[in-house]
Amino acid sequence: MRRRLIQSTLAVVLVVIAVFGVSLVIVETRTISNSAQERVESEAVRLASIVDSRLFGAQQVDAEVLREQVTQDHYYAVIRLPGEAPIEVGTKPAGDVISATASGEEGETVTVQEPRSSVTREVGRTLLIIALVALLAVIAAVLLAVRQANRLASPLTDLAETAERLGSGDPRPRHRRYGVPELDRVADVLDGSAERIARMLTAERRLAADASHQLRTPLTALSMRLEEITLTDDPDTVKEEATIALTQVERLTDVVERLLTNSRDPRTGSAVSFDLDEVIQQQLAEWRPAYRSAGRAIVSSGKRHLRAVGTPGAVAQVLAALIENSLMHGGGTVALRTRVTGNQAVIEVTDEGPGVPADLGARIFERAISGRNSTGIGLAVARDLAEADGGRLEMLQTKPPVFGLFLSRTALAKPQDDEPMVR
Repeated sequence: MRRRLIQSTLAVVLVVIAVFGVSLVIVETRTISNSAQERVESEAVRLASIVDSRLFGAQQVDAEVLREQVTQDHYYAVIRLPGEAPIEVGTKPAGDVISATASGEEGETVTVQEPRSSVTREVGRTLLIIALVALLAVIAAVLLAVRQANRLASPLTDLAETAERLGSGDPRPRHRRYGVPELDRVADVLDGSAERIARMLTAERRLAADASHQLRTPLTALSMRLEEITLTDDPDTVKEEATIALTQVERLTDVVERLLTNSRDPRTGSAVSFDLDEVIQQQLAEWRPAYRSAGRAIVSSGKRHLRAVGTPGAVAQVLAALIENSLMHGGGTVALRTRVTGNQAVIEVTDEGPGVPADLGARIFERAISGRNSTGIGLAVARDLAEADGGRLEMLQTKPPVFGLFLSRTALAKPQDDEPMVR
């Protein structure tokens, strides 16, 4: 890349020098030639006026007197007086000359000549100056091209190394900027990706810790039951312990399935475009019996036919966590409302309960934070799942409580106006 930048810059400079340099040489050559011709003509007129004044004053006109009047030694002058021999002043030049003739009032003529070689030398000096200026311009262009190439190539190399670090599993952002808007934009994107990967890795580590904690108890219980089976010969006891062990296995299977559902590998590329209505209706159908048993209701309203980008299973888990949270800690009717803000689809979950205590409002999504005797993991896991899908989960209001799930929206279907609540 450096070589291409240098070559392209040098090519542009050479083209500019060629176009303007040739034009400048032509203009300067004509200017010097015209100036030389004007000098010779001026010299001829001046000598003619001198001869006129001497003739008018009856003074002697000869080569000795006129030699002192010639301005420069390289001029050759011929003065022709009526009825007299020509008077020559200076050395007659050889080769091509520049000549001019002027006539006086007394009938004399003065011819002045200058060798064209003097003009050639002056043109040569001018060309040399132009060539030196062009050479300096080329050197300056090369230095500037090298500096600009380094300024562009070095950041690209650095960004490639950053991308390679991300690919190798090092998600630390570098926060380097280079003063080039386009490159700084790429650096911003890479740093954002690094931070997102770091968050996802943190979520995976938390999930592993949750798995270790949740699996330890059922595995210990299952191990104890199996030990009881190995230590007894009573068929009834073996049957009883085996039945209890099968129950423990079912519980363990359920825990593993839930953990595997929550486990989201970012490399699988599971984010898709899906219909929010389907996920919401699924959750309504799943939770309606529990709410009916508690003497409460769960409804939905808002925009219909919204399509979002994410993992339907993860979105369902987030909504399930919010609905379960309202069932355990809230009161009255639970409402799911969908709306659109900018390029995002929002699902709001609210109830008619007392809301979130003021001392927990800012910490509600932290692990082990709960208003009652619960684990406090549900909302924290829900937030991690939302962020893993590129969305976010926020508490929009504390009293009454309103949680908002923000997801990227697609335009595959035109959202319809708000519809009445669906029970």
